[in-house]
Amino acid sequence: MTVSDPRQIPHADPAAATALESTWSDPPGLYGWFAAINHKTISKRFMVTTMVFFVLGGVLALVMRLQLAQPNAGILKPEMYNQLFTMHGSTMMFLFAVPIMQAVATYLVPLMIGARSLAFPRLNAFAYWIFAMGGIMLYVAFLAGAGPDAGWFAYVPLSALQYSPGKGVDFWAQMITFTELSGLMEAIVIIATILKLRAPGMSLNRMPLYVWAMLVTSFMVLFALPAVMLASTALITDRLVDTQFYNPDKGGDALLWQHLFWFFGHPEVYLIFIPPLGFISAIVATFSRRPVVGYPAMVLALVTTAFLAFGLWVHHMFATNLPELGKTFFTAASLIIAVPTAVQIFCWIATLGSGRINVKTPLLFVLAFFFILVMGGLTGLMLASVSLDTQLHDSFFVVAHLHYVLMGGAVFPLFGAFYFWFPKFTGRMLGERLGRWNFWLFFIGFNVAFFPMHLLGLWGMPRRVYTYPAEMGWGDMNLVSTIGAALIAVSVLLFLVNVVRTLHNGPLAGPDPWGAGTLEWSVASPPPMGNFEVIPMVHGRYPLWQPQPEPTHVTGMSNDWREVLITTVTDAEPDHRLWMPSSSIWPFLSAVATTILFVGSIFTPWAVVWAAAPVAIGATLWFWPKRSIVEQRVHSESAP
Repeated sequence: MTVSDPRQIPHADPAAATALESTWSDPPGLYGWFAAINHKTISKRFMVTTMVFFVLGGVLALVMRLQLAQPNAGILKPEMYNQLFTMHGSTMMFLFAVPIMQAVATYLVPLMIGARSLAFPRLNAFAYWIFAMGGIMLYVAFLAGAGPDAGWFAYVPLSALQYSPGKGVDFWAQMITFTELSGLMEAIVIIATILKLRAPGMSLNRMPLYVWAMLVTSFMVLFALPAVMLASTALITDRLVDTQFYNPDKGGDALLWQHLFWFFGHPEVYLIFIPPLGFISAIVATFSRRPVVGYPAMVLALVTTAFLAFGLWVHHMFATNLPELGKTFFTAASLIIAVPTAVQIFCWIATLGSGRINVKTPLLFVLAFFFILVMGGLTGLMLASVSLDTQLHDSFFVVAHLHYVLMGGAVFPLFGAFYFWFPKFTGRMLGERLGRWNFWLFFIGFNVAFFPMHLLGLWGMPRRVYTYPAEMGWGDMNLVSTIGAALIAVSVLLFLVNVVRTLHNGPLAGPDPWGAGTLEWSVASPPPMGNFEVIPMVHGRYPLWQPQPEPTHVTGMSNDWREVLITTVTDAEPDHRLWMPSSSIWPFLSAVATTILFVGSIFTPWAVVWAAAPVAIGATLWFWPKRSIVEQRVHSESAP
């Protein structure tokens, strides 16, 4: 098979391309910065913001590792250590892992399906502002001495007012509301985009596997995130207005928190894990020079994983007094969910084995994923056993397993995705030499940091302790783990250096530097503001690797209005044209009003009442039609 020239997707004439660029561009100046709604602009902001939180969370982890590097260390007081591990876990789980996956998707999905925009672009902008303001609120509270200290899971009664006085847990609970509201809105945007804005001919069985992964993930978000939003709202009302949802003395139930939290918390692992499966499919196909083997099996594995993910939450609660018979069913489900992941791994191995492999930095991160995920999966099967989990519960063995699954299953593929799509984001190629240094330091540092934690857990070291006596014999392994954490920090620093150097003076990429086969590589790098000068017609799963029979593109789309083509859900047949909204500052102002409501409610319940008016005003003006624009549109469409 030969890779076709990406320029086979037709382009508009220069005048039409110029008009299209002007139509879809955000306004200039300071006003335009706040009013921007173009999906690529918002996505890049999202990615940068989440990476800032990733670095902040990593710094907190490094400080904790320095405290644990030797026995009886005095770098941190126990109160500060509790805040650090709470902030670290909350940052990585709520401010980085899920948002970064959605941020990448809001950039790539429209390009991969041949659309000019996301559905609901203003909602996408609002979701970003809400997310950013929630994260900033949490870190401002932390720096002001009001950081949460009850763990990223905030178990009651430890997170109740009796044991966690002050406002730290209140800020944490409202951060959950911020981030999960943002996540729900992003899921709605992604689902609507995938189901209704695909290019003609891109039926469901022709969608890229990454798009399938994001569709499955987004539906999971709709079912998982409301549970933790409900849980955190009940927690903050228990603390602020004296409700008794989690107080057994007043008819509440402390285990209700664990059920609600882990009903979200275990699917969240797969909200983090499933999008990287889509990254891997794209990278494996490109660098093995052939389509992924077993496309139907891959899609079914994604869907099966999503269904099973909602039946595992109790394996986080094996140490509670739940009925033993019930625990066995969750043990079985925890074992079964390994099957669809194994199916995907076999399909990728078959693809690599039957292709012509071109080993570049993106593929190195994918190959490391295979090794690390298998390690994390094996320890997951061990912890799925009630008897063993009871012994290892709250030990460093669980910390090791968690990081092998989450960092191995998400961060390694994410770095591979950054190296793979960075040319599309910026038009420049990241340095290969620095990329390989980044990879090897990250891979070695990761294993040096987290593999010893398995041994520490088996030797009895509990998690969430700020120090330990020398006679326990844990010092050497903790020192090794801290050295590994330092290597990870150096690796991430090299990645950031690579990014800065590339943005300043990196080699130009061109439309398709890897010879990939999906639609995002058919446009310039970086893409024009309207994505596609003409909407392509799709005739296969890898349009750039296949001959394009007639018709090759859609005609009749306006270049002077923000117009998108709506297609049918299953077969992507053209249905009608839709006018998309213009840039607006009201999503930003509505997010400010919503932030005032959420933050004010931490100090007084009356803030919900008084701040509801600005929120309502912002939402009303957000959707208020501009008569002049409507009249111009009607006039232009009725003109001969």
